[in-house]
Amino acid sequence: MEKSLSRYIWKHTWRQQVIILMIVALSMIPYFISLDLPKQIINGPIQGEGFSTPEALQPFFELGFDMPLVGYVQIYAGYPLDRLSMLMALSVEFLALVVINNAFKYVINTYKGRLGERLLRRIRFQLIDHLLRFPPAYFKRTKGAEIASMIKDEVEPLGGFAGDSFVQPALLGGQVIAALSFILAQNFWLGLIAAFMALLQIGIIPRMRRRLIRLGRERQITARRLAGRVSEMVEGMPTIHAYDTSNYERADMARRLGEIFAIRYDLYQWKFMVKFINNFLAQVTPFLFYSIGGYLTLRGNLDVGQLVAVINAYKELPSPLKDLIDWDQARQDVQVKFEQVVEQFQSDSILQPEIQSIYTGVPAPLPGPLAAVNLAIDDDSGGRMVDHVSLHVEPGQTIAFLDANGSAGSLIADAIGRAVWPSAGRVAAGDIDIRDLPESITGRRISYVSAETYFFHGSLKDNLLYGLKHAPLQPMEREGNAAIRRKWEIKEARLAGNVDFDIEGEWISTGAAPDNAITRETLDAWMLGVLDTVLLTEDVLDLALRSPVDPQTNEDIARFAIAARQTLRDELASLNLPELVVPFDFEAYNTEATVAENLLFGSLVDGETAAQRIIASNYFRSVIRQDGLADLLFEMGRSVASTIVELFGDMQQNNPLLPELPFMEGHEIPDYARILKEIEGRGIDETNDEQRRVIFLTAFAYVESRYRFGLLTDEIMRKIVAARQKFHANLPAELGGLIARYEPDKFQPSSSLIENILFGKISRGHADAQNRIAPLIRQLAEKEGVYTEMLAVGLDYDLGPGGKRLTLLQRQKLNVARALIRGTEYCILNQPLPGLNPRLQTQLVKNVISFLRSKSEKCTIIWVLSNPRLCKLFERIMVFDKGGLVADGTYETLVEENGMVKELVTR
Repeated sequence: MEKSLSRYIWKHTWRQQVIILMIVALSMIPYFISLDLPKQIINGPIQGEGFSTPEALQPFFELGFDMPLVGYVQIYAGYPLDRLSMLMALSVEFLALVVINNAFKYVINTYKGRLGERLLRRIRFQLIDHLLRFPPAYFKRTKGAEIASMIKDEVEPLGGFAGDSFVQPALLGGQVIAALSFILAQNFWLGLIAAFMALLQIGIIPRMRRRLIRLGRERQITARRLAGRVSEMVEGMPTIHAYDTSNYERADMARRLGEIFAIRYDLYQWKFMVKFINNFLAQVTPFLFYSIGGYLTLRGNLDVGQLVAVINAYKELPSPLKDLIDWDQARQDVQVKFEQVVEQFQSDSILQPEIQSIYTGVPAPLPGPLAAVNLAIDDDSGGRMVDHVSLHVEPGQTIAFLDANGSAGSLIADAIGRAVWPSAGRVAAGDIDIRDLPESITGRRISYVSAETYFFHGSLKDNLLYGLKHAPLQPMEREGNAAIRRKWEIKEARLAGNVDFDIEGEWISTGAAPDNAITRETLDAWMLGVLDTVLLTEDVLDLALRSPVDPQTNEDIARFAIAARQTLRDELASLNLPELVVPFDFEAYNTEATVAENLLFGSLVDGETAAQRIIASNYFRSVIRQDGLADLLFEMGRSVASTIVELFGDMQQNNPLLPELPFMEGHEIPDYARILKEIEGRGIDETNDEQRRVIFLTAFAYVESRYRFGLLTDEIMRKIVAARQKFHANLPAELGGLIARYEPDKFQPSSSLIENILFGKISRGHADAQNRIAPLIRQLAEKEGVYTEMLAVGLDYDLGPGGKRLTLLQRQKLNVARALIRGTEYCILNQPLPGLNPRLQTQLVKNVISFLRSKSEKCTIIWVLSNPRLCKLFERIMVFDKGGLVADGTYETLVEENGMVKELVTR
């Protein structure tokens, strides 16, 4: 990237800059006229110059100019007006010039704002483009938060300055020159004073502001480091809690914030000192005008109109002069920021743009078998981890890498997968270094999986299919306003130097399919195949069952859920397990549901917000006050809170023994203890709103089968059922829309899918109830033909940032599945399933090999094993020790001939 910001801006915006500079030049004409107009108004119609008699007339809007040797050339003689008419006409002209000048400002500011935003978009895109072409080692030395801070925040001022870079000095300089020229034309000495003071400000203030630039640079660097440190702390939060280092982190944060405070305080002191001097110099000039100009007026060397015009013109001078000084400071400031950002995004080993060029066709196969040629890899400290290893991989083989001592096999797999760049030697496909091949070939012919898992924020399906989104194949069809909007997006993207690919179009492709075409049925079959292979199908089904479903977009699932209710109950009865589900019954209390769920007998349409509105309503309060239910619930809530405080009140707030309570968190125990003390010996009518709210919410969340405090008596349950019936009998319309009542023949969108299928709650009396019911639901779904649609609901599950809503094992399985679905020539698996029990690991290895073999006999599998005993499942074994390749052969041969291999597999 260009290191000079001014050259960079001019290179990419010179056409727009020329247009806007022409507009600026044109705007100087009405601006200069507006400076002279007050003098004409005061000297002419107000003081009567040219109107010696009441009948005297003067031409209005006379146009002409002086030409050398010719004299005055008149274009328009003007329209004759008397004194009063001239006053009104000049006043209207003044108002018109105000409108014209402001219109010019509006056009100029809008144009340069759009210009600046386009350039900012271009800069950010170029930085992201460079980021995508950096070598892997770059990201080991740089924190993601610092990079994000630079792209998001540090280049933000560059966009604002881009529009001002050439326009602002031209506009402000033109205004300053126009004002000074006008003052000089009125009086030479006053003009010299104004020019001298302007030069003084321009000379002193920018020099003083250099220290502000240095302090601003220090503030920027420390703020960037703070962002990186906060990001590091967030990612390491489990470690901080595990090792009790939170106070150490607080000390570190306090020190860093102290450094920023010191810099900012110093900056504020110097900033306001500069402002003080600048304001003083700006106010000295009016003093000189009033004193010297007044003296000249009293002596008759300057008339009142000229003095007023000079003072009025000078009022227009400080603002552009100050803005011009500010522009110069901003120029130096953004130049420093630009240089820092460019320096951070420079790398000698950055990939050439051609390596990542777009390719929508079917890529050619690799030009030959993969081989490591005299490969050497160093760690970040310069230590040699792989010492000039050469090996050859035959197509279609299944190869196991084993590390006896060190990590050479793992690093070689990294190099083949292009996750590490070798220090010497190369990984070649035929005779070509794979780093010289386009990523459209290597990225679609080689799949690489490591133990590190990362998933982008989105659905499980989005991440599973992520490796198939290589290039835009077909834009999405749009009509009406959407089509017009898309055309505008394409135009703006091209003007800003961005790509104009349609992110909402079709992207999923594979080199294995003819013409890169993939039907929905083929894609569904692939997804089901890889999910079964990595044993993730049951997890996806479980995610679907625990997710809410929209019946309008999933009509078949909604119909199945309603129809399966009785079928599932019959199936449980035939297995002598009817007690696994406690069904919803309007005439009975559901012991597995909360008190609130039993009272409302329905799912809340808007979650907690709806619950608060219902509980706070007078109607609900009147219902539960009948038959003394409110008093019973109040005492129940008091008892539950008292029991929890008694059991855990003296313990640490984050004690692992503290149960997961929906109504109370560990840090809230002191508040509950305080409220219990305040209401001790008091009835419900003697408490305030806060106390009643806390106690009632505690009671509403109570489930006897879960907490087993023995508080839910038959009397209370009977009164809750009676209150439920009264509640629904006359339910107001404004509350009825907040509850989806449990109906045997209706689907509740706000409830989970399994709750809709069961039309009840799973009994907590059976520990494996969920595991028993899920297979029955799957069998019913397969029978009714909605099983695939149910899995689609699970595939739409939001993984959260980094996929953290999945368990570690689920993330590892999904990581492997994401690579398997791609159907590549080479599949490199670098210890992708660490820490698994041997039985499960063996099963997954067998499944993966079988799946890839069923897709293509030519697929080459390289697996870096964390369990050496699994090497018997592979056709070829390579053993690495202390950075070198020490054994290469079949399992049987190496076990017989190599003592190291025999020792590894028999440990």
